[in-house]
Order: sequence, then structure tokens, then C-alpha cells
Amino acid sequence: MSTDTETRRRAVSDNSDIQEPPGDRGEVRGCAAAKGHLPGSCCDPVCMEPSCSETPECLLNLPCSLHSCSSFTPKHAHKGHNTHVTDGVWEEVPSKTTISAENEVEAQKLANNYKFGFRKWKSHVTERPFEDRSEIVKELYSELNIIKTNTGSLITCGNVLYVFLFGWWISLVYLLIGVLMFITIIGIPHGQLCFRLSCYFLWPFGKAIEKVSGSLSSFSVILHNDGLLENPDEGKVTSPLLLPAPVENNVVEERRSPEQHYWKRVNTYVWLFLGYPFLAVAHCVLGLLSWLLVFTIPVAKMSARTLRTILLMPPEQVHISSGRREEEGKAILCCYHALNVYYYKYTVDGINVFAVNLLPLVVISMVIGYVDQGNQVVSSEVKFATAISSIIPLSYYIGMGIASISAQSNFAVGAVVNATFGSITELTFYITALLRGHSQDTKCLEEIVKSALTGTLLGCILFIPGICMIIGGLKHREQRFNSRSAGVSSSLLFISIGGVFAPTLFSKAYGNLVCEDCTNSSGTNSSNGTFNCKNCHYDLSENNYSLFHSHIEPLVYTVSVLLPASYIIGLLFTLKTHSHIYDIHIGDSHASGHLDAVVHWSRWRALLILIIATVLMSVCADLTTEHIQPILNHPGISQYFIGVTVLAMVPEIPEIVNGIQFALQNNISLSLEVGSCIAVQVCMIQIPILIVFNAFYDVGFVLIFSDLHLWASIFSVIVVNYIFMDGKSDYFQGTALVVVYLILLALYFFAPSPAGC
Repeated sequence: MSTDTETRRRAVSDNSDIQEPPGDRGEVRGCAAAKGHLPGSCCDPVCMEPSCSETPECLLNLPCSLHSCSSFTPKHAHKGHNTHVTDGVWEEVPSKTTISAENEVEAQKLANNYKFGFRKWKSHVTERPFEDRSEIVKELYSELNIIKTNTGSLITCGNVLYVFLFGWWISLVYLLIGVLMFITIIGIPHGQLCFRLSCYFLWPFGKAIEKVSGSLSSFSVILHNDGLLENPDEGKVTSPLLLPAPVENNVVEERRSPEQHYWKRVNTYVWLFLGYPFLAVAHCVLGLLSWLLVFTIPVAKMSARTLRTILLMPPEQVHISSGRREEEGKAILCCYHALNVYYYKYTVDGINVFAVNLLPLVVISMVIGYVDQGNQVVSSEVKFATAISSIIPLSYYIGMGIASISAQSNFAVGAVVNATFGSITELTFYITALLRGHSQDTKCLEEIVKSALTGTLLGCILFIPGICMIIGGLKHREQRFNSRSAGVSSSLLFISIGGVFAPTLFSKAYGNLVCEDCTNSSGTNSSNGTFNCKNCHYDLSENNYSLFHSHIEPLVYTVSVLLPASYIIGLLFTLKTHSHIYDIHIGDSHASGHLDAVVHWSRWRALLILIIATVLMSVCADLTTEHIQPILNHPGISQYFIGVTVLAMVPEIPEIVNGIQFALQNNISLSLEVGSCIAVQVCMIQIPILIVFNAFYDVGFVLIFSDLHLWASIFSVIVVNYIFMDGKSDYFQGTALVVVYLILLALYFFAPSPAGC
């Protein structure tokens, strides 16, 4: 979907609810931004473009930055009236959306977000200019070495929480190490330092640790005859008693002597062997815990700076003072707040900190999964939880790799990468589960795969758009999107769902109804009368040769050819023949001085990470399917429910986060496209690949779904198309979609387990 372009039938319309979109770099802006108009300037005095000057927005004196520059031509009752507007009726000509970004690579990534078949990615693939970022973001990457003049109150909930979580025990460790150093006698200077740092780490806020080189008088003026000069003011440069050269040498020697001789002292090595190792362990634990909590990353920075710098300095050079001064300055360490809620934006080499923190789960999953084969140390439930959770960071790394390659390549390469690696997360799990089910000779895992496929469709059609509408609607009240591009996605969804469930509908129409546990209601063995039967279902197995091999199987292969063909036609339609629906223009107004993009990942690095992440994904998928059986055997949970929730939605968590971020930036079009893109790829790429895989290596995968999967998917597509009709969204419509999704989940939760499980 592109930006909001709706048909306006009246020149005067109610625009009181239009809100100004965020002004961050990299967002989609109207033509006003592309033409050089400042955000917030009024169209009446500023908009000089012919295509903008006669729009209803200009007549209403609205800011140029609030709308795309759509051209309107009046419908006249008489010919020749080219400048007169009758009845205030306007006809819309499709608009062009201008993308402005820091550099060409970033602009290409943003343009790819609007292309059909490309996964939507919010995070930057290039390094953003630090000086252009907001003060909040700059604070996240601060080195904690600035002494501020105005800090406000330091008694905050975060600082008090620090004392209870970290401050008391790290202060106690310093106190014990200080006592140990005093016992050694020779380590008394370091013991005194530990006592001072013990008080500091109990409440470090507003205090500064600085480096001093001794007293000022020790290297100000050196006299060779102390008795000849009683008044210090008489010692001037013109005095014959002063020898400049020796004084200068003495000053340099006096300043350097503490650092030169520190590593030659015996007490230094006593400190390094007795005191420093214990504090290193304590600070590593402190840094690890505060880093994993994300919002307390300032504590991790403070701990790292102390371990690397302060504890390796001569004790006499460490000075702790109050961090409140009239002028700003620099120090070795100065922290004012232990908690910052904006650290969810923090990135490491372009990767969000949450994905970085979850990456060690991959190693943990492999270690406990393959080392503890007999489940003697860790249970299967824990192994399943760690394995399925490790898919989240791997999915994020795969998404970052796809976006990096697509932004640095042409359209053909980007389309191929998105079509292959874009579905690799789900396909890896599906194929691994089918192989394990085939080796165990059970149909249970096949039903779990079908449940996961259906759950992905339901989540992408209902939950992702719904939660994005709710969060975006709460912030922006009402959001608009391009109903024409939404119509293209809706049509492809109808084609996808119709093709995937066509064999199921065919089997319902021509299959044989088979019932088990039938008893005569009269209590006799006669074949006459009424029978009460249980477990009635259509015979869809391969044993029914006449139906399956002669009719259903050829239909499945036909569908597996038509669905990818429809996907290719959709690419040609939206990107070639009818590209005006997604009319994206990359503007030339890049920030001056930042035209040379510094990418986080080069193409080869991104490709290498994609391959490694894919291999690790297959390992985690193997561990997930190996340890899923205890979860499936749980008596209180239906196997259908596990498939449509955990196995379907956990790999899509990075996509959900992207959609929410787009919605918060008032770009609901991309939020809706996130779910539609995944749903279309599931039907038109992933399922045909599974069919082709089953044709070459028979794992028993049959494209016939249960009645619950069938009607839930069809109902979801109908509901979401009804919601998308008016091109507007708010939190009420999002709530309706989420409620429908939760109702369907309740059906799956209480549904009987599938046959074979």
C-alpha cells in the first residue's frame, strides 16, 4: 500500500481530525517536502506548484506537509470551463509519494517497503548521522562522561530500584575487598579506593569520578634557592633565580611520575591478584544482569567503564566529587539515571538490543538439546521453550539480511531474495516437522504443520492488522491508507485462500463419509433403523484410490502451479504495468554531507549471515519438533491450539514489531501490508514448495484441511476485506479484528485433538 490518497468529492470537507505526521527522517512525505516547502508552512502563501495550488487542501489553507500533492481536475457541466469549478466537485489523479532519507541506500529500502512481494522492514540498514538524531536518542548512546549543569531531581523510581537490585550488593563487595586489602597492609591505598567506591556505587547518581595528577603547587613553579624568595609573588619569569629549562623538565617529570611508576609498584600486583579479580567477576555479573534488563543499560555502561578504566588507575588519581557544576565538563564516569525507558530503541550494529539479548538462546538450545539427550538435566518442556524462543532472534537477523541485500541491489535480486529467504523461517520448521513425522510414522506432526499454516494466515489477516490499528489509533485517532492498493492485496488474498482450500472443498463435495463406533438406536444388530455414530469424517486417505489419486492429487498439483503464477502476475501488475498504484519517487533532497551511505551490513556479509541463520534455524526447528511431543500430550490443551498460536506466531514476532512501529509513525498502510505480504507468501510460495517437496520425497503431506481450518480462514478474509473498504482505520476497527481472532483461538482451544495425535 502507498500513502493515503482518497477521492475527495467536495472542495470543502471536514479536515479537523487530520494530524501532522511525525517528522523523522526516512518517513514518507508529501510532495511539499520534495519541493522544498517547510513542514508547517501554509499552502496559501507557499504552495506554488500548479498541481498543488488548486487542491481543496490549499483552499482550506492547510499545511503542505499534511497531504500528498494530488492533482485534481474539475468536472464541468460545459466544455471550455477549464478553470471554473462547478458544484465544488473534484476528480482525483493518482498521487506520487516522495521518499526522503539520509542516503540513497536508505531511500531504496523505504521504497522496497511499498513494493509487492517485499517484506516490510522498519530498522535502518545504514548508520544514521548522530548529529541529526534527537536528544533522547543521543542520550541512549552517551558514554556517561558528561557533567551536566541541570539534571533535575535524582530521586527517581529507577534510581531507587537500582539500590534494591544492584547498589547494595556491589557496594558490599567493594567493602569486603577493601577490608581484604587493608589486611595485606601493602594494599592500603587500594583499600581506601574500595571504601570510596563502595559509597559511590551505593548511590552513584550526581557524582563524578575524575582523574587528578596531584596538587597544583607541586608542578607550578620550581625554585632552586628556597631561601632567597620568601614571597611567592616575587617569583616571576624575569627573576634571575629561575632557570626555565630545568623547571620545564621537572614539571613534565612531576606530572608523569604517578603513571610511570604505578606498574612498578609491588602493591599494584597485590591488587591485581587479590582485589581486582573478585571485582571483575562482580562487575561482569552486574553488567550482564543490567544489560539483559535492557532499560538498565546505563548501569552496564557504568560497570564496564569502572572495570576497564577506574580500577586500573593509580588510587591517588581517582577523585570522586559532586557532579553538579555551573558549567558542563567531562569526567571519567558521571551517571545521573540508572533507568531509561527509551532503551528499547537501542541498537548494536543495526540490530535491536532485544534481538541481541535473545541470540545466546540459540547456543543454549543447541547445548542442552544435543548434550543432554536423555533429559536428565533439563526437561523436554524447557528444551522446547528455548528452541522455539531462539527462532525469534534468528528471524530478526534473517529480516535484516534480506532488507540489507534488497536495499543495495536491483529489483530482480531483491525480489528473488525476498521470495526465497523471506519464507525460509517457516519452511524450515514445516519441512523438519514433516520429516520427523514421516520417520515416526505418525500423522500428528502433519496436522500440526497444517495448524501452523492456518494459524499464520489467521494471525496475519486478523491479529497483525488489528493490533496495529489499535496502537496506531490510540495515538493518531484516525489513520488513512490507500484503498486501491489494499484492494490489490485483498484480491490476492481471495485468490490465495481459494486456491489453498480448493482441494478441501472438492473432497467435501465428492468424498465418502466414514463413521466409527456406530450403534443401532433400537439396541439390536439389525441394519434397519437409526444409528448413532461417532468420529464421522470424509475418507481422504490414499487408500481411497479412486478419489485421491485420480482427482484430488492432480488438483493439488494444478493449484501448486497456479498459485506461484498468480504471485508472479501480482508482481508484474503492481510493479510494472500498474505501478502508479504504488507510485513511489525517491527524492533528491538527501541531507547534505550524508550522501555516502555507511551500511551496517554489506551484501556479502548479509548473505553470509543469512546462510548461517538459516542453518541455525534448521537446528532449532529440529529441536523444536523433537521436544514438542510432551506439549502435545498435555491433556488440557488441544494440539490445534498449539499449532495456530505458538508455532505459527512466534516466528512472526519481528514482523509484528515492525507493523506496530509503522503504525506509531502514522504509516498504517505499511502496517497492513506487513500481514498481507506474509499471508500471500504462505499461500503462494510456502504451500506450493511443500507440495513440490512432498512430490520428490513423500512425507505424507496432503493439502486437505479440517473443516475448522477451512471456515476460519474464509471467514477471516471476508471480515478483513469489509474492514478495508473505506480506506480508514481506528482503534475500534482494530479491536473488532482482534476480538474475531480471539474467538477463533477459543474455538481451537476447545476443539478436540486431530486424529493421530
